[in-house]
Amino acid sequence: MNYFSLLPEYDLPFILPDMCNHHYAKSILQCLFSIEPIAVHGADVTVHSLSYDSREVRTGAAFFALLGVHTDGSKFIDAAIAKGAVAVIHEKTLPLYQEHICYVQVPDVRAAMAAAAAVFFDEPSKDLVTIGVTGTEGKTSTVDFIWQLLRLAGKKAGFSSTVSFSFGDEPVANPAHQTTPESVTVQERLARMRDNGCEYAVVEASSHGLSPRTARLLHVHFDAGVFMNVTQEHLEFHGTFEQYRYDKANLFRSLDTHDHKKKNGTVAAFGIVNLEDPSAAYFAQATNQPVFGFSVQKHIDGAATAVPFSNFAGGLSADHVHEGENGLTFTIHASFDGVQKTYEAAAPVTGFFNVYNILAALIVVHNLTGLPFDMLVPLLNRLMPVRGRMCRVEVGQGFEVLIDYAHTPSSFQAIMPSVRDRVKAKGGRVIAVFGSGGERDTVKRPEQGRIAGEYCDTIILTDEDPRGEDPVELLEMIATGCPNKKRGEELFIIPDRPAAVRKAFSLAQPNDAVLLLGKGHENSIIGKNGAVPYDEYTEAQNALRELRDF
Repeated sequence: MNYFSLLPEYDLPFILPDMCNHHYAKSILQCLFSIEPIAVHGADVTVHSLSYDSREVRTGAAFFALLGVHTDGSKFIDAAIAKGAVAVIHEKTLPLYQEHICYVQVPDVRAAMAAAAAVFFDEPSKDLVTIGVTGTEGKTSTVDFIWQLLRLAGKKAGFSSTVSFSFGDEPVANPAHQTTPESVTVQERLARMRDNGCEYAVVEASSHGLSPRTARLLHVHFDAGVFMNVTQEHLEFHGTFEQYRYDKANLFRSLDTHDHKKKNGTVAAFGIVNLEDPSAAYFAQATNQPVFGFSVQKHIDGAATAVPFSNFAGGLSADHVHEGENGLTFTIHASFDGVQKTYEAAAPVTGFFNVYNILAALIVVHNLTGLPFDMLVPLLNRLMPVRGRMCRVEVGQGFEVLIDYAHTPSSFQAIMPSVRDRVKAKGGRVIAVFGSGGERDTVKRPEQGRIAGEYCDTIILTDEDPRGEDPVELLEMIATGCPNKKRGEELFIIPDRPAAVRKAFSLAQPNDAVLLLGKGHENSIIGKNGAVPYDEYTEAQNALRELRDF
């Protein structure tokens, strides 16, 4: 059982207002003191909240009219004022200015919002020891493992991730599809961690969040940066792989932008990189702070580390990794301060890739707390799996069902080989159910099909989030990557995801494994008509019970 199964589902607007009693109020021009405005209309006013969504505006709010891909926030200024906004921050010149409203025209409303949010909430990351984790895969689990280890070590910490967030207490489900929310939400969460007595904050830092185009993390003062990996993803936003990588490396560049002084003293800042990733050196060179490395020496594909340990301040490696039904066992080799030690480790989580996430988490907690690995490694036995990350569904069926968020070629490559090897060893087959996000990078789709075709016996292609695209056409693009799979026997295209899940279970035999990929923790499927509620766990449990009862 993981902790998330014990939590009810909440809507974000309900949760946030009730979880902290601290009240903030500041002059809007005070919040924007670092921004050179184009023009100011009206007198300065005190604001009691910040909002970028006119539907959520409360009396006394400052409304930021964001320019988005699909809409223009200036269209909603009148609606925001009608709901009680007393200040409006905008980019475009407006045709009309109402009395008693303070209008601030700025060159970049997102940058202005990020600056204002930091000031409004009293710059919480200056008080918190703040850890950022970035990468194409592994961010969410690494954030969660860092948070869990800090808690197990007796430290009060909060975190924010794709799956959930915590203000220092038990985690709350994150109903949004955003990894890194807008800057107002980022700063508000950090403030609530600080106000709740947290010493540490762990933040999942997406490439979108680290991009100056969104400025979501612009005024977060990071003290530690963790780089997991970088593979082709989100090119619809970044344009090129080079820009994608550059934006991710902003996390490491930010380590050199402030003095790391906290209320309890100065933090020794550092970076951590996955030595097996070809971009390890690129990220390490993006900061002047000490950088540590991690590696799994005998990992699946046998590749060597891209950068040797000798180039870094120290690090961890692992070998003799064994994945069983009860979790992982492996040997850890530590090299710190010229001292080398070896530890035997076990963790009740599934997935070979989680060894990487655990190693990164161990380095973070060791460096920040000073606790020796002798104390930290035994705590791995108490780690809980992260919702939607290689989680098992069990209702008495004779085959494995694993739910994972994997939705990229590199994440497929990370999970499928080890599952195949383990299942094949007992005479079973691998059945994979997945799709691909609509209105997103199309290049990856055939590659998803190719990798699944190599490691899975049966493939069922289904909706993930088709958005405005034709679902069948989208799935056919994936199918081009596995042309040798026989239609109707080894390859099925079933856009309706509940029907696809049931088809997979009907084909499964004892010792088989069914991989339900792409939705993980998410709570909806986004189609051309908007989001439809969907929970992979609930759907899988219901389908298994139907099969059992039949």
